Amino acid sequence: MLKGHPKGLLVAFFSNMGERFGFYTMMAILVLFLQAKYDLSAETAGGIYSWFYFAIYALALLGGLLADWSKRYKTVILAGIVIMFVGYIFMAIPGLTLTATVSALFVIAFGNGLFKGNLQAVVGQMYDDPKYDKLRDSAFMLFYMGINIGAFFAPFVATGIRNWMLRSNGFLHDASLPSLCHQYENGNMQNVENLQVLADKVNMAGPVTDLGAFVQEYLEVFARGYNYAFGIAAGAMIISLLVYVIFNRYLPAKHIEAKKKAENQQVVKMPWSEEKPRLISLGLVFIVVIFFWMSFHQNGLTLTMFARDYTVKTVGPFTYLFFDLYQILALIGAVVGLVLLIIKKSKPTTKLIGGAMFIGLGYLAYYFYSNNNPVSNPIEPEIFQSYNPLFIVTLTFIVMGFFAWLNKRGKEPSTPKKIGIGMIIASLGFVIMIIGSMGLVSPVELGGQPVLEDGRVSPYWLISSYLILTIAELFLSPMGLSFVSKVSPPRFQGLMQGGWLLATALGNKLLFVGSFMWDKIPLWSLWLIFVVCCLASAAFIFSILKRLERVTKGA
Repeated sequence: MLKGHPKGLLVAFFSNMGERFGFYTMMAILVLFLQAKYDLSAETAGGIYSWFYFAIYALALLGGLLADWSKRYKTVILAGIVIMFVGYIFMAIPGLTLTATVSALFVIAFGNGLFKGNLQAVVGQMYDDPKYDKLRDSAFMLFYMGINIGAFFAPFVATGIRNWMLRSNGFLHDASLPSLCHQYENGNMQNVENLQVLADKVNMAGPVTDLGAFVQEYLEVFARGYNYAFGIAAGAMIISLLVYVIFNRYLPAKHIEAKKKAENQQVVKMPWSEEKPRLISLGLVFIVVIFFWMSFHQNGLTLTMFARDYTVKTVGPFTYLFFDLYQILALIGAVVGLVLLIIKKSKPTTKLIGGAMFIGLGYLAYYFYSNNNPVSNPIEPEIFQSYNPLFIVTLTFIVMGFFAWLNKRGKEPSTPKKIGIGMIIASLGFVIMIIGSMGLVSPVELGGQPVLEDGRVSPYWLISSYLILTIAELFLSPMGLSFVSKVSPPRFQGLMQGGWLLATALGNKLLFVGSFMWDKIPLWSLWLIFVVCCLASAAFIFSILKRLERVTKGA
């Protein structure tokens, strides 16, 4: 898998894992935390969420400019890791005001701006060496997979910490309760029956006799659990920092290379006539990226709200295998073992290990299944955020193999064509949500009351949507990073990676469209907005495909 790649790829791979752990912790719980802690509407919480995600990527432009000017990419990356760590530490402090929380989010976004784009630029620099150039696309696929290993565990850890905090204080989790508790505190609740039923259900000491005291304590403990989850994200940043500090010598030192070239008078500037078409083509691709991320990153916003408000709260014993960390790891291990066992080219030792994994972990998964509640097992809405990184890690090799198979037959699509195909696939992910939302009561009609269990839908609607969106992401995101790395003029490498992230930032700023429309239109029509955006973007990129392919071939 890593044969022929420079050692620096592994350094970037593991340095990014900790940062992605924190990022996906945010994606899984930020909106839920803001609403539970500060009683924010979907529109207001979505606005903060979209500004935060805008800043994360927009500030990458500043980070790219700084690194391009100084040529000290590695120093800027290090500063970014330290600043992000400080931001997560502040988020871990219970009882912060909303202003302080938003300030901490800005600190995290600033650090991410210094880190993210420049690490991607450094990965690209390693493959500027002609002996590695042919491995560029696969390198970014592997790098992208590394991003998502840390991301897979983040939602499980976040919910585990939150649930531990609740249990330590005598409560169970119910995602509908924070909203009802705030309504009770604000005096906006005309009928307390639903609140009383849920309060009795989650109070481990028995029926609640003082709703006022229960509401205050439940909200405080619920939010504090999320604060401690942010603290775990800070711990993950320490791991990234250690990996980076110890092994960053394997990454290219651009400032030293620039100094040597200056001393030898070997600085070669690409003519503007060559730079101009490259920059124009990159700009056109950036336009498409805006609408992809506007749609895709609904997974942390409206899709998370859908998981909380419209997806069943309990599942059967088989489905629960996918919502418990230990059970899903056993299941994954059994599948990996089976793959190792049946691959024809596997060595006998590998087959033996695969067989042992399949039998041992397969039995463990069956044991878990047998001991799950035969009727209902509780699930949390945050866990859905684990499926995207899980699918990325699982499907990366399949997609890479598919592209390699096409390449051998001379039929592999160009990088720009892969991006266009990815947009079409993304639209299908929201078509699934349209079908799953048919007949559901819209949020505005609910009047702040939770949907009853028999009015909620299967979690497989969301899981299927995430699967399709992940395939789209693999066609678009790592391919886009590779395209930017290859086409960017040498003197604008960091700036163009920042430009990619700025386009992502604009898409993230448009996330508010989803939360703004959340309680104003039927759910199926909300998802239709994103179907139209994805298909229109695909049509645009196919209309300029020849221009993009010419630039790619000339790079």
